[in-house]
Order: sequence, then C-alpha cells, then structure tokens
Amino acid sequence: MIKNYLEQLRIQRWDDHRYYHHSRINQSLHFISAASFLFAYVWLFIDPVVSALVGWLVSMTSRQAGHFFFEPKGYDHVNQATHEHKEEIKVGYNLQRKVVLMAIWALSPLVLFADPTLFGLFTPWAGATDFMRQVAKIWLVVGGGGLLFRTVHLFFIRDVETGLVWMTKILTDPFHDLMLYRKAPLALLRGELMDPGLHLMQEHTLGIIPEHALEEQHA
Repeated sequence: MIKNYLEQLRIQRWDDHRYYHHSRINQSLHFISAASFLFAYVWLFIDPVVSALVGWLVSMTSRQAGHFFFEPKGYDHVNQATHEHKEEIKVGYNLQRKVVLMAIWALSPLVLFADPTLFGLFTPWAGATDFMRQVAKIWLVVGGGGLLFRTVHLFFIRDVETGLVWMTKILTDPFHDLMLYRKAPLALLRGELMDPGLHLMQEHTLGIIPEHALEEQHA
C-alpha cells in the first residue's frame, strides 16, 4: 500500500514536471518559490502572519507567474499533447482553476473594507500594519481552503488516494522543486530558455537510457 502511494506520488510529480515546466524561466521562478516557501514553512511556527505574507506575495506569485507568462501553451512536441489536453487531465489546479484561486486571493482583502470586523472575528484595523496582519490571516485561510477543497474534490471525481497523494505532493513540492530546479537559474544565465533534457528524462523514466547518461546531459 505504501509502495503504491509513493509510486502514485512519483507519477504525479513527473507528469507535473514534464507537462508544465519546459521553460527555464518558469523553472527558475519555481526555484525561488521553493526557497521562499521553505522560509514560510519555518515561520509558520514563529509568526503565521509573516508566513502567509511570504507564501502569497513571494512564493505563490513567482510560482504562478512562471506558468501564466513564460510556460509555452502551444502544442507540446516532447509529450505529443495539446495544451488543452494537458489542462483537461491536470490532477491539481490547471490554469483556469488557478485564475479563480488567484482572483479569490487578490480580492479577499476587500472584505475588510466592507466589514472591518469580518463578521466579528477581528478587531477593526486601525492602520496599515493592522490591516496587513488581518489580510495575512485571511490569506492563510484561502491557502488552506484551496488545498483542502481540491483534495476533497478529487475524492469524488477520482478517488481518495489520488486526493491524498496530490495534497502530499503540494505540501512537499518546495523540497522537491528546490533540488529539481537548482540548476535552472545558471542555465538561464547561459541563455538557455527551454530545458533541452525533458525528452531524455522521459526516456530515463522508461528505462531507455542509463542514470549516468542523464546526469552527464544535465551536468
């Protein structure tokens, strides 16, 4: 059972990488996002407000900017799939769902102008610092709610295991992405806009090429 769970996790990670991370700019932004998310994870136990501000203003914006603005959206010749097909089979948040999530995040501070107490949950904010701390608390709920909503949604449209695997993937992505995309900024500085090794990584996964050949290609 555990072996199958880990295998499903590996498949979800691999599909996410090969379908949605061709651009070196996107990969570099994911490296920045991963590093800042790890910082936010630590600060979650120190000051959750700071964690929420870093997580949304740095980690999420850099992460999603890579997908929205830099990742190719034409026909994927590496995987022989259209962008529409990839969006349809995406387990987690595809671009359309991300637009909804990011819109909720961006518009959520407006509720504090409509009701500074947020239905009696907050003391009315008296300045910019109070306002930002209350906004950060709302963003914590938006982040947690977005994660739980899609997880439970997957329980019904797929199965419980798929939902739990996806939630595990999302929570551990910062650790994984930090290692996976650590060389992307240097590759980008060399003028490499697209990852040339995706097709070799796919062949490696299928057992066509040995491990040392893959490492030499990315050295």
